[in-house]
Amino acid sequence: MTAPALGTRPSPAARLRWTAADGLTLVGRELSRLRQEPGELIAALIFPAVMVVLFGYVFGSAITVPGGGNYREYLMPGLFVMVSFTSVMAVTMRVATDASRGVMDRFRAMPMARSAVPFGQAGADAINGVLALVIMAATGLVVGWRAHRGLWPTAEAFLLLMLLRHALSWAGCFLGLVVRNEQTADQFVPLVFPVTMLSNSFVPTGGMPGWLQAVADWNPVSAATAACRQLFGNPGAPAGHAGDLAWPLAHPVAATLLWSVALIAVFAPLSVRTFHRRGR
Repeated sequence: MTAPALGTRPSPAARLRWTAADGLTLVGRELSRLRQEPGELIAALIFPAVMVVLFGYVFGSAITVPGGGNYREYLMPGLFVMVSFTSVMAVTMRVATDASRGVMDRFRAMPMARSAVPFGQAGADAINGVLALVIMAATGLVVGWRAHRGLWPTAEAFLLLMLLRHALSWAGCFLGLVVRNEQTADQFVPLVFPVTMLSNSFVPTGGMPGWLQAVADWNPVSAATAACRQLFGNPGAPAGHAGDLAWPLAHPVAATLLWSVALIAVFAPLSVRTFHRRGR
């Protein structure tokens, strides 16, 4: 779709169509780049399978699931969320690389919608996220994980994971535009792991010191993990009186939805504004 002619003021519907068309073009560009650099795609797909085997059997031999049950079933929802959180650094690296190589400057010089570039990055990452979840789910089935509550709750869990990943990709886009240097962005990668580890993904939070448990319980990773355990019917799902749990764990689905909406509401406008201002 071509840009509106100079001197004309397009209608909101025309601007939306223009942005969507440009964004889809850039989604195609990102996917084409993955075909040209298959090593990046292969690593992104192997990583989830390695995580299942490594954590499932290494941690599984030493941790008892609260209330009993298979540890790998307890673990899988946390690994689904952990892989979703890696989208922050994946998108940060791609955007920072484009910025450092001058690609973003060329995009700004083209007659395209300003929001199309961040939209394209987030859209491409969503497709990568679907592939990663498929690989991880298949590996989980092999090692004994099952979803016990039926088709619709299972689909709701995966849709919730994709929404969270999409929201996090906007945060990654903003960080990449701010950093603008692939070497600097690479230094931020290890920071994802403390965030995902300080949660209920691998162990219950009840054994942590009080202040640390509060941090872990309010971590969005914990809310998303608890939501997936609840929807999949896996061990470790929130139980007991709601008053005994932190609000995000007592209402994990609602908490994850709120986190996702808040991330998009904050970082989508910031990403578009930062992309526009960097060109001035």
